[in-house]
Amino acid sequence: MSTASTGPRVVVVGSFNVDHVWQCDALPRPGETRIGHYRTGPGGKGFNQATACARSGARTVFVCALGQDEGGRLARALAVADGLDLRAEPSEDATGTAGIHVDGEGRNAIAIGPGANATLTTDFIAQQADAIAAARIVLAQLESPVDSVLEAMRLARAAGIRTILNPAPANAESSRELLAVADILTPNETEFAALLARHSSERIDAAEVADADDARLHRLCRTLLPRGTVVVTLGAAGAFVSHREDKCRGDERPHYRVPAYEVTVVDTTGAGDAFNGALATSLALGGQHVFADHVRFASHYAALSTGHEGAAESMPRLALPAAADASPVAHTAPTLQDAPPELPGARRDG
Repeated sequence: MSTASTGPRVVVVGSFNVDHVWQCDALPRPGETRIGHYRTGPGGKGFNQATACARSGARTVFVCALGQDEGGRLARALAVADGLDLRAEPSEDATGTAGIHVDGEGRNAIAIGPGANATLTTDFIAQQADAIAAARIVLAQLESPVDSVLEAMRLARAAGIRTILNPAPANAESSRELLAVADILTPNETEFAALLARHSSERIDAAEVADADDARLHRLCRTLLPRGTVVVTLGAAGAFVSHREDKCRGDERPHYRVPAYEVTVVDTTGAGDAFNGALATSLALGGQHVFADHVRFASHYAALSTGHEGAAESMPRLALPAAADASPVAHTAPTLQDAPPELPGARRDG
């Protein structure tokens, strides 16, 4: 059997954190102490996204760095449980951690301690070249060293593999060189504003992004990533998509909005990661569907994730048909039912 048929559909390069979460009625203000409910669990943008890929149907390799501690052992056990092919570089540093506050409306504020995540080396990434070359999508974020992320994206591009860069967190180091090897860029409003300020003369306040004129947003996206596609995730306002005019990935228009699905929100901590993981799965398995189909699927999946507490734990498990390449199907309903979203092209009985 060929490598193309047996290899991973998605390779995720990124972080694993042990999350420490405080659920409060409101986010603490500077100098303020609030009583809240505490819980802990797995997280890290890389692991969250890899979990979303696996649970939405893609064979997934997760490349990271882990400490030789309880956090590292937790990551290994969870990878086995979700069928992730874990490629972990051992580190003398402690496994990464995150402190998360979640308010009564599900909004969050997060600070991370990179720990072992900061020790992921370019040499270890280079050792994963075969897995990267066998994938259909390589997905990365910026909680790992930028040079290591860049190496993964370069290896993917050299092998003709599509790349998705989720440029989070907003204050992470990035470079024009890194943006240039991203086929698809997926910032949220804060990350979008930060990238523009860092890499162009353009400015927009993060609070203004969701309500900005579409033509202006498209122009700003073209400034940021002239040759690729930008998907700005806007939380409850949905997502804005901007393509290069001559490369619309099957879409009829170079820019448009995709509305969010309506759900009862419990916790938005992992929503952006759910979106990115599901988008990677849909693109990897989605055949000839237009790009808007993949964004709708990712939006639907992300909405489902907000109905549960936690980050990685909140990623929905989709009941997939027994097919080697089931693929995600567009959803147009404005609200969600209890059933999970379908994957474009999934086989059905009868």
